[in-house]
Amino acid sequence: MLGLPVIEPVLPGAPTGALRTVWSVFALVQAVAETLAGRFGACTVRGELSSFSRAGSGHCYFGLKDSQGESALLRCAMFRRAASLLEFNPADGQLVELRGRLAVYEPRGELQFVVEAMQRAGSGALYEQFLRLKARLEAEGLFDGARKRELARYPRRVGIVTSLAAAALHDVLSSFARRAPHVELVIYPSPVQGSEAPGGLVQALERACKRAEVETLVVCRGGGSIEDLWAFNDERVVRAIAASTIPVISGVGHETDLTLCDFAADLRAPTPTAAAELATPATADCVEVLQAFGALLQRRVQQALDAQAQRVDAAGLRLARPSLVVQRHGHALALLAQRLSAAVRHNAPLRRALLERHAARLQRCAAVTLEARRQWLDSLEARLRLLDPKRVLERGYAWLADGSGQAIQSVRRMSPGQDVSAMLADGSARLRVTHIEAG
Repeated sequence: MLGLPVIEPVLPGAPTGALRTVWSVFALVQAVAETLAGRFGACTVRGELSSFSRAGSGHCYFGLKDSQGESALLRCAMFRRAASLLEFNPADGQLVELRGRLAVYEPRGELQFVVEAMQRAGSGALYEQFLRLKARLEAEGLFDGARKRELARYPRRVGIVTSLAAAALHDVLSSFARRAPHVELVIYPSPVQGSEAPGGLVQALERACKRAEVETLVVCRGGGSIEDLWAFNDERVVRAIAASTIPVISGVGHETDLTLCDFAADLRAPTPTAAAELATPATADCVEVLQAFGALLQRRVQQALDAQAQRVDAAGLRLARPSLVVQRHGHALALLAQRLSAAVRHNAPLRRALLERHAARLQRCAAVTLEARRQWLDSLEARLRLLDPKRVLERGYAWLADGSGQAIQSVRRMSPGQDVSAMLADGSARLRVTHIEAG
């Protein structure tokens, strides 16, 4: 009967009547599966998600690692019906609790855990470490967009930091060979996985910066779990990329993978192949740009040549018949002479009338000014006349002077018996002081 063991006699030489059980592969696998189902019909297990993927059918496949750091891995399958009930998006590194049953995947004879429900039990240790380091480095400004530099637009030489055995290196080299064979490539080999990877990556980056022989650096490797990519979350590697004197493109993992090197690099590419495409434009694109510039330059040169040819032709025509040039200038001079004569005839009466108006205004202004000056002089004369000493003498006053002709302004300058002269309005008289009386 299919799926049941076959009981056969033992080989010759065995005790009489002894029988042995020979299992078919299917029967043995099925028996193990039934034993597991009976022993672990329904159970709950806790661990960290690893290599999580969702197929187009909606089924999810992933590994569950021991959360205590032990080297144990359980393959898990979560079918579409159960996956549709998830209340969060599972990601590598998350600590989860799974409820389901142990089973055997008969086509490959593999032990797997069929998940019926999944709930979060906190973040995984690696993922927590990733978030803490990211927050600290971000606070230091290592991920600041202002410090990121522009890549060389048309680099002649590109450096690649990766493992010589990595499949990503083959993809990058193939991309450059197909799109930009004119670009020289310099490989700085380094481990990209394991305990030696961080130190090797730092040394490769420092060697590239010291040699300064490339214009762009591509740091790449293929996809994998968070553990496989952990070297690119190492603080030493992140700081080396941030301190690089050469612009860096990070092409680590697949599009959904994210490392701290992606934040520190000047540009992040979703895959190693995409990093190669971002490092330099395709040769065909460069040729098209050069051809467009060449065509534009040719048109501009041809336009300049055509314009200069027309100038030469025009100059040649003028040199061939100089009489025409003289005649043209003669016509121009005659026209200017006519315009000048007409302007003189037209402007002379206007100028004459203008001069007459100005002359009349000048005469009026002169008359007004003379009259004002005459009145001003008359007023000065009247004021001067009022200050004439003779007018004062006419009012009965006299002007006294001593023998030397000095005016006597005070009785203190006179003495009895002194001779003085008195100036009156109609003449003068000699007087002698007989008595002095102070006022």
